[in-house]
Amino acid sequence: MKSIPLECKSYKTTPTFTNNTIPNGLLKAHKTRTGTWGKIVVTEGTLKYCILEPEVEDHLLDSNRFGVIEPTVLHTVEPMGAVSFYVEFYR
Repeated sequence: MKSIPLECKSYKTTPTFTNNTIPNGLLKAHKTRTGTWGKIVVTEGTLKYCILEPEVEDHLLDSNRFGVIEPTVLHTVEPMGAVSFYVEFYR
């Protein structure tokens, strides 16, 4: 998994989602815009983060391991039981 470039600054954070409130769009393949990075922060439980291109990568995220969303790269998330998380966006 790549790192968010140091020159990028946080500009927006989603509400905290739970396994019961995750928007359907996040469960399907989706991507950020050109120049927009994301940081998936799990506050409770475990979340499966699947990077779908250029090669498929599966990562289990928890309160000790966050996920990095690269610009324009298709990905999905899947709750592994009870979970809470938010996404912080950078550009």
